[in-house]
Amino acid sequence: MAAETLPALDCACASLRRASRAVTQACEAALKHTGLRATQFTLLQVLERMGTSPQSALGELLALDPTTLSRTLRPLARAGWIRAGAGRDRREVRWTLTPAGRRRLARARPAWERAQARLRGRLRAEQWALLVEDLAAVAAAGRHG
Repeated sequence: MAAETLPALDCACASLRRASRAVTQACEAALKHTGLRATQFTLLQVLERMGTSPQSALGELLALDPTTLSRTLRPLARAGWIRAGAGRDRREVRWTLTPAGRRRLARARPAWERAQARLRGRLRAEQWALLVEDLAAVAAAGRHG
């Protein structure tokens, strides 16, 4: 079933921000009872996928500035879902998903999967197929000004 459409906006930034807000709101609603925000779920999911990762690599992958990333990581570390470790030098922090973090992620994943399925169901198959690939290309194009 195709989704209703909104008028196109002439600005890439405005269009992406509108889409991001709408999808984030849907994900936040789905994750509401899991104890995780969409940004927190994303970080746990990325750490599960990447394994131990330098903070700088997380920021690069997610296009997050260091301050925003630190602010998002802090509550996850306080909850015991991730752990900071030493990097190659004193400035580098490497993050690891803890067993408690894996359990929290596993408990939240069904809610996230339902939200993904709802979004996927509201788009044509070809729209969904292009979405992730195209957004990765747009993020790369927009990176570094």
